[in-house]
Amino acid sequence: MVPWLMANERVVPKKRAAPSRRRGPAPTGPGVQIGERWHPPEIAAIDAWIASSNDQTITRAHAVRRLVALGLSVKPSRAAGRGQRDRAASLANVQMDRMADTSASAEDQATRKSRLLKGPSNFHDVRKDRSK
Repeated sequence: MVPWLMANERVVPKKRAAPSRRRGPAPTGPGVQIGERWHPPEIAAIDAWIASSNDQTITRAHAVRRLVALGLSVKPSRAAGRGQRDRAASLANVQMDRMADTSASAEDQATRKSRLLKGPSNFHDVRKDRSK
């Protein structure tokens, strides 16, 4: 049961304050904000890139976005690893030739060397550097 004083009162909803405007520059669009700590050599490199660009009005944030876009658009080069792989293969060939059984025929030596390079048949499916 409601007391007679409260029964005659009308409930008035409270007015909400208008949301205050956000401070700072307008957002650049939908996306995730990433905060990063930069060291002086990195900032100097970014500032040097800005100075060397044609557009001197670029901010650091915009420069970082453009540098990331440039870095992601470049395909990775596999040429550096190829030289190391070739050198390792030549060193392995030289070592296998030193250890080869000189009493065996040249054909047997080549077969044994090929078997060593291919590895056991159990591992043929596991190797990632060779196509199946």
